[in-house]
Amino acid sequence: MTAPTLPGLDPSAPTPEQPRPGSRAARMGLPRAVDVLKDVATEYGVCIRPLAMRRTDLNTGQTEVIDLPCGATREDKCPTCARKNRRLRQAQIREGWHRTDEPLPGPEPATEEQKALIVLRAHLEYGRDEAARASEWEQVEDLDQAIREVEEAITAEGLRGRVGPPHQSDDDGQGDEDTGRRRKRSTRRRQDAPDLPRRKVERRTVGKVYTAPDGTAYRPSMWLTLTLDSYGPVLSDGTPVNPDRYDYRRAAWDAVHFPRLLDRFWQNLRRCEGWNVQYAGCVEPQRRLAPHAHFAIRGTIPRDVLRTVAAATYHQVWWPVVDVQLYTRDRPPVWDEQAAAWVDPDTRQPLATWTEALDAIDQDPDAEPVHVVRFGRQVDARGVMPGTDDAARTIRYITKYITKATGDCHTIATERQQRHLDRLWQQLQITPCTDRCANWLLYGVQPKKAHAKLKPGRCKGKVHQRETLGIGGRRILISRDWSGKTLADHKHDAHAWVKALLGVTTDLAGVDDAQGATTEPVRHAWELARPYDPDVGPMSHRLMRAISERARWRTELLAAKDRAAKGATPDLSATADSTTVNGED
Repeated sequence: MTAPTLPGLDPSAPTPEQPRPGSRAARMGLPRAVDVLKDVATEYGVCIRPLAMRRTDLNTGQTEVIDLPCGATREDKCPTCARKNRRLRQAQIREGWHRTDEPLPGPEPATEEQKALIVLRAHLEYGRDEAARASEWEQVEDLDQAIREVEEAITAEGLRGRVGPPHQSDDDGQGDEDTGRRRKRSTRRRQDAPDLPRRKVERRTVGKVYTAPDGTAYRPSMWLTLTLDSYGPVLSDGTPVNPDRYDYRRAAWDAVHFPRLLDRFWQNLRRCEGWNVQYAGCVEPQRRLAPHAHFAIRGTIPRDVLRTVAAATYHQVWWPVVDVQLYTRDRPPVWDEQAAAWVDPDTRQPLATWTEALDAIDQDPDAEPVHVVRFGRQVDARGVMPGTDDAARTIRYITKYITKATGDCHTIATERQQRHLDRLWQQLQITPCTDRCANWLLYGVQPKKAHAKLKPGRCKGKVHQRETLGIGGRRILISRDWSGKTLADHKHDAHAWVKALLGVTTDLAGVDDAQGATTEPVRHAWELARPYDPDVGPMSHRLMRAISERARWRTELLAAKDRAAKGATPDLSATADSTTVNGED
């Protein structure tokens, strides 16, 4: 039965949910061409914010503009580059996790030229010492210049590092800003921390090999999660049960100094185990917004040892006392031009300098650190076998959030979560981050190397930004001997694989030249092209050309994979350019 039609009502007329064709609401509902272009570029693996670089051939003088990827690591800036960086990190973690051999070879023996430079450096050091003893300062200055030249020659000859530390006159300002001396703190362990055995660290990085009853040898590795202590009971959504009793101050200080605590953990673990434990991991915020870390560890370590080392690890912050905030952002200290110092706005008395504040700590026999960072009791550790689904899933989990900003790892869905974030951020805004942080002025202390441009309570450090949640350092942590390669090395391996598969024998449109990966004489000069240069086209035209090139490159790559799978030789006429290679999957 057909429903009756009301008089004067057209059945084909648009409903309130369906805008009238041609209306403004209907036009606004249509997708924007520029947005679709960026979506298609992302789908094809093209950087949506390419850098227009001008390359000049030094032999012919010919110039051309080449788009290079922006290299962003966050997905909200460039999804293609962020995902590519994530894949490189996954390859780096995968390659170093279950290694059975040492990733880095030992140093080669020195050449006769290198030994001769060391002997010359020794003679200059002897002559400088004799001149200093005789107070011949002009000769000392000449010898210092000669020492600098010889050390440059030593570096150019291929020796790593420095022969010796620079003399005090050549010091780069490290240590105390007034006297040039380094402050020393007692290395005696705290009474409230358990002692750890200390062994000589062997020069091995691979784990132990186990033998099963059937004679099968296997070498497992581990997955470790470290968290900070509790600041108060929290609900399932990460918000505190009682916000007034939640320790936001300690949460902010722990977040700022969490990287130092992780460094101490790996130092203690290596000394306790007696071998050079290698790790690869990431730092992420928990739902309660406190940072925690996930690590892949090469080899196995007893869980009891990991828990004991975590319980015995701490980091003491020997900074001036900040129990009382003397000033606010609305009523800060003021800069006195004549005294070249920050002074009280009422009494005009200069604030204590950084050196004076630290001297007061040194002179107090009962002084305590202003803050101590510790791990919580929860230490999650489990074994992972190589080549299993668990290993692949763990690598994906480590790199799960590296393409997102720290504050975007967990979605703020409720007003209660928003207020929790606001309270933590307000505390981070007034927490000193370094010895040069402008926030020290709020506590009556002039930071190190204070100047008139400081803004108390408005430090530009990353830990004070809302999107970082106090995690201002690197979020991906890779030990030095993990895979024996940097990200640039892994990228070069990917390019080499593509060139071998496609049968390309030359550099791909100068990509290696742009990254400095080639050792051949420099043939091209690179500079950033200006947007208004006549040969730099509109961004939309550049993206469309890159999409077309990427589509052709993908077809050629898939065809080369099919030929390689059938045992055929790749076509030598296949080519690839820098734009498409940098967007590879």
